[in-house]
Amino acid sequence: MTRSISKTSKSSAGWLKEHFDDPYVQRARQEGYRSRASYKLLEIDERDRLFRAGMTVIDLGAAPGGWSQVAADKVGAQGRVIASDILEMDALAGVDFVQGDFTEDHALAAILDVLDGRPVDLLISDMAPNMSGMAAIDQPQAMYLAELALDLVRQVLSPGGNLLIKVFQGEGFDDYLKTLRHDFAKVVTRKPDSSRARSREVYLLAKGYKG
Repeated sequence: MTRSISKTSKSSAGWLKEHFDDPYVQRARQEGYRSRASYKLLEIDERDRLFRAGMTVIDLGAAPGGWSQVAADKVGAQGRVIASDILEMDALAGVDFVQGDFTEDHALAAILDVLDGRPVDLLISDMAPNMSGMAAIDQPQAMYLAELALDLVRQVLSPGGNLLIKVFQGEGFDDYLKTLRHDFAKVVTRKPDSSRARSREVYLLAKGYKG
């Protein structure tokens, strides 16, 4: 038992050191972003021009708010950002936050209630399950969240609208990609420089929803 605790402590200490030494973590602190994830979205937006003023955006898996910060800034005062997460998130100007478990119907209903029939131009999702480190458990859970996000797309996204979603390469990925290519005019894969190299995460950008 002592050996196990020692290994865990060393692992945790190593993660903390890597986290605080991370240049994107340091940059986020300096520039006032809530998380290093902001730079993933900024990098993709710089390349693919996701945002325009006045857009309505849904941000899934939003806490602590790094992506919502970027989105609210990009869409401006005439735009609207609806953010959702199972975790709490401190208030952000220009962002309506819905707390709830996206795998449960009441969270979806709350998002739809806030939208009040307003068409959505862009859905962004950085959702991920709590990772156990076991691919046989983590991958199906991650793909389930991706499928739920696609269900929401089909309910609220305007024709011609876009989806940016985090997925993990593994079982179910190819089928999901095939579905997106059926539902959207164009689908590309993005792996931002700010995404940790060892991570299996990639971002699928689907443009031109066929409705």
